[in-house]
Amino acid sequence: MAATTHPATALTARALLTGAVIGALLTPCNIYSGLKIGWSFNMSIAGALLGVAFWRLMHDLLGTRAWGLPENLVNQTTASSAASIISGGLVAPIPALALLGGPVPEGALLVAWVFAVSVLGLAIAALLHGRFIAAGRLPYPAGTAAAETLSSIHGDSAEASRRLRWLAGAAGVAGGVKLLAELSGATLRAALPGSLPLGGKALPSVGFKQLGIALDGSLLMVGFGAIIGLRSGLSLLLGALIAWLGLAPWLLARGLVAPGEAGGIWFGPLVEWLIWPGVALMTVGALASLWLGRSAPARDGALCEPTPFPLPLAIYLPAVVAAVALVVVLQVTLFDIPVLAAVAAVVLAAGLATVAARVVGETGIPPIGALGKIAQLGVGAVAPGTTTPNLMGANVTGGAAGQTADLLNDLRAGQLLGAQPAPLFAAQLVGVLVGSIAGSLAYLVLVPDPAATLLTPEWPAPAVATWKAVAEVMAQGFAALPALSVPATAVGALSGLALALWQHRAPARWARCAPSASAVGLAFVIPAWIAFGLCLGAVLAAGANRLAPRWSARFLVAAAAGLVAGESLAGVVSAAVAMLGG
Repeated sequence: MAATTHPATALTARALLTGAVIGALLTPCNIYSGLKIGWSFNMSIAGALLGVAFWRLMHDLLGTRAWGLPENLVNQTTASSAASIISGGLVAPIPALALLGGPVPEGALLVAWVFAVSVLGLAIAALLHGRFIAAGRLPYPAGTAAAETLSSIHGDSAEASRRLRWLAGAAGVAGGVKLLAELSGATLRAALPGSLPLGGKALPSVGFKQLGIALDGSLLMVGFGAIIGLRSGLSLLLGALIAWLGLAPWLLARGLVAPGEAGGIWFGPLVEWLIWPGVALMTVGALASLWLGRSAPARDGALCEPTPFPLPLAIYLPAVVAAVALVVVLQVTLFDIPVLAAVAAVVLAAGLATVAARVVGETGIPPIGALGKIAQLGVGAVAPGTTTPNLMGANVTGGAAGQTADLLNDLRAGQLLGAQPAPLFAAQLVGVLVGSIAGSLAYLVLVPDPAATLLTPEWPAPAVATWKAVAEVMAQGFAALPALSVPATAVGALSGLALALWQHRAPARWARCAPSASAVGLAFVIPAWIAFGLCLGAVLAAGANRLAPRWSARFLVAAAAGLVAGESLAGVVSAAVAMLGG
């Protein structure tokens, strides 16, 4: 959707309080789903819809003043910032540290830790705002969907009403499919028939099911795909084909990766190897694109215009110094992390946050699990042979990167709606504080005894298992890395650099054909069916743009936002019901 102009962002007490309450209610749902299935939900749309539903009811019953888009934007920003607090470590490194017998903070200290990590992410988001948001070159699907939803539900024109009908209809379909599957216990995923020969006696072939070559019924991914565009969608497909139909069978055939359980999906053992070249490709590609694009001329020959900093420097500079000092001090005092390693974690956070910002901006999928492994590797280089510094130093790096990427989605929504960024940063700060409190309390209530509760059929906690395993490996040193993963990482890094050079230095007609390094690398670390779903949405959107350009210009983003909203809300409802029932 094109950027529109609305009245100044309404940073009212009512908007902040509404977002705080909604965020506090939604945060436990993300804690629950994160520990259960390793997945969380962007709560922007949920927060916006709950806010407008409540205040319209209050207006009808009590005659309160109208609840408009400016206040709802602040509300949804506050609520989503609160719910994204799980990036602070509550569903991965903190419980992993508890399972390893480390010094886990409790009560106010746990709140302080999660808040400090998340505020560091907020500070980094301010630095990246000009490049990734003000420049407006990346779609940020979750932010775009939130902006479209807000614009539709608050629009009073006939055109806005039509967009709202498309959004509501798509949401009803996506939400209905999701809830029907949840209630019936059915799976929406179907593996494609077929197998690949491997030539070994012990393992003569591998089925497409084991490789994750499947079609998934997630309409949320189709909606995201429609927003990210054809280049990112096809890049995801390319990465999935290279990783899961090329490298994965090769790894199995040569015994570099042991097969998983018969009849199951072997994503777990395969991604432990594929993550290294995939993350290297993402990281080098994103950082190289940032550097090359800084001085690259636009395609019309003009240099890229600098954008103003989103916050007053007189406020930002002391705040960022305080945030960095707080993170370093807490690492040293709570976990006995060496000062050098503590500072290195903060520096590494800025680099990985840049990668996360670009990947989320292009694809909508936050690669936090993958970046967490790189963070553990980086911290392990500074403090080798230890588990606590490895986990909690990487918690700073990965957590801040995850929070940065999520907050940029909110800022993208605000930018599309013509809002100034400074009030949204204030709303995010309130949300982070509320989320730190609500999330810590929810974690302590849901998991009073991690050693007895987690990594069980009731609480599988896949992210916890991954962080714990990597910490144990890093305690043994770099020799514990998978065989041939180091040269594969080098190849991934060189590929990312080559793709960035292709995009930014090739002639315009060739640059348009350059695959996205972020999307190709991401496909190495997510199941193939997710990449296929995103690509399908991108292809369908491209077809609609060609066959029905007028309809697409008016309603395509609204329909895509509806698919995202419907499945997200159904997932939140399902998680809330399961949490209350459990």
